[in-house]
Amino acid sequence: MASAPFPVVEIRSVANAQNEWAALLLGTPGQTLDDATLQCLFGTADLLAAIAPLDCILLLAGPAVLTPPVLSLLPANRVLFAVNAAALATDGTARRLAELQMAGYRVLVDGPLPEGVAAPIALRTVARDARAELPRAGSLPTLFGPHLAYGVDDMARYRACENAGFSWFSGDYALEGGVPDGDDGTSRRRMLTMLALLARDADSRELEAQLKQDAALSYHLLKLVNSAAFSSGAQITSFGQAISRLGRRQLQRWLQLLLYARPHPDSPPNLMLPVAALRGAALEALCKRDGGDRDDQDLAFMAGVFSLLDRLFQMPMQDVVCDLNLPEHVEAALLRREGPLGQRLRLAETGRPDAPTLELAGVDGPDWWESQLHAYHWAIQVARNV
Repeated sequence: MASAPFPVVEIRSVANAQNEWAALLLGTPGQTLDDATLQCLFGTADLLAAIAPLDCILLLAGPAVLTPPVLSLLPANRVLFAVNAAALATDGTARRLAELQMAGYRVLVDGPLPEGVAAPIALRTVARDARAELPRAGSLPTLFGPHLAYGVDDMARYRACENAGFSWFSGDYALEGGVPDGDDGTSRRRMLTMLALLARDADSRELEAQLKQDAALSYHLLKLVNSAAFSSGAQITSFGQAISRLGRRQLQRWLQLLLYARPHPDSPPNLMLPVAALRGAALEALCKRDGGDRDDQDLAFMAGVFSLLDRLFQMPMQDVVCDLNLPEHVEAALLRREGPLGQRLRLAETGRPDAPTLELAGVDGPDWWESQLHAYHWAIQVARNV
């Protein structure tokens, strides 16, 4: 299946120091977003509507691509430009970036300045690829932030970026698992037990009995059903009411996601939660596109959400799924990325799939993009309600 001529652009989430998504980063370091790509992506209101209230950061080689037709599609209060610092060696670039900033756009200088080029006074906010050399600790002025570090692929690099003065971060550091201090894993084991009960269609009394054993799970579930996403005006105060309000299908989905919830109400959010929601929603959307029935969509969603459990628990995926009695094709996808679902899972794991990956998964460019918009919209809502 040949991919349609549609720009496949890398998308990465950006989080702040409080582990909350703050923006999405579009583009690939070392590559450029051209005029046609930007007009295609922003030609409708779909992108910015889907990711609201998050901002969108564009990685750009220079300002030349920001023509009047393109700028007319990019609202200054929602779109930021991270412009490669090498462009400042070209006459007129610093002046053009300053003009954009005066027009209300937020401009980040991406990378170290070229030799012999002074830092423009008006451009003090920076972006850096964390895989390269970082500014020294404390050298970035907080007044001109938030400064962005991307390619932050582990916690050691995250701490180095934080010490340097960055306060926006993007990278795989968010997928580093481990049990928080004071958490012996009991709550998550109880949630796995709950999922097993749901899988065998246990009655509501068994579900309520399991919920009552876990204060953290009870807190998150009651908070969820009383949130704006579900509230009908009547306060829900019992587990029976919660199960009735959500319904068994929604309860199963939210319990899958609550595996990633913060262990205590005052703990920082777990950045794996929106990523798990993103993968689940993307796989579900692609399954629905293919005409999959409700059960197939539920299993696709489950595979996406469960794909991070080995990282969460810091244990082999085989040990995680062995007691869940998952369908064979879901196990094959989770353990070995095999089968059509496994190919789709590979697709969901990458920020920018290449043409062969799309073809193996049976997905074209427009369908991938639509699944991403749907999935990011869902993941953003999940992160705000859990």
